[in-house]
Amino acid sequence: MTIIQPKRFTLDEYHKLTELGFFHEDEHIELINGEIIQIICKGTAHATCLRNLLREIPKLVRDRATLQSKAPITLLSNSEPEPDFAIVKNSSDDYLSAHPIPTDVLLVMEVADSSLSYDQDVKISLYAQAGISDYWIFNLFDNYLECYSEPYQDNYGKYGYLNKRIVLPNQVVVLPCFPDLSLELSKVFPPKLNY
Repeated sequence: MTIIQPKRFTLDEYHKLTELGFFHEDEHIELINGEIIQIICKGTAHATCLRNLLREIPKLVRDRATLQSKAPITLLSNSEPEPDFAIVKNSSDDYLSAHPIPTDVLLVMEVADSSLSYDQDVKISLYAQAGISDYWIFNLFDNYLECYSEPYQDNYGKYGYLNKRIVLPNQVVVLPCFPDLSLELSKVFPPKLNY
């Protein structure tokens, strides 16, 4: 009896495929747990939230850290996600020599509508396993921000976060990496439309 299993890629294999031009430059892909995942297209609410974050977060963070969008962070030997946004420590070479690793990451942010269950189930355990201290999901389906903190591993080997806090779109949230900085969510969340 032959058992068929999908090929899982290491980070080195994934980088080699990229160097060889296996992926097109405009393809939206990332390596998650050894699988090459194609990122789905974004709707208008998702794109609007991204634009709003791109306008608001740099005004807050300025030169205290580096804000990256859709850029890789190397988590494990087989995972290199490209979150919607990540606030990472400043690097003297602007991460030219290597992508940020978990100790460089201050906050990961995902904007989720159709990808909500993926961000809540798959990515949450990935970020927690890597020791990312704070993970935010801008939940456009339920219209609120999910703030996760304190990664842990349970007795069964499953990773997650001990704390989950909901912040409503008319409230203000403090950046966990910079407690003196706060983000007005009314400037980020698009108006709720009847979908």
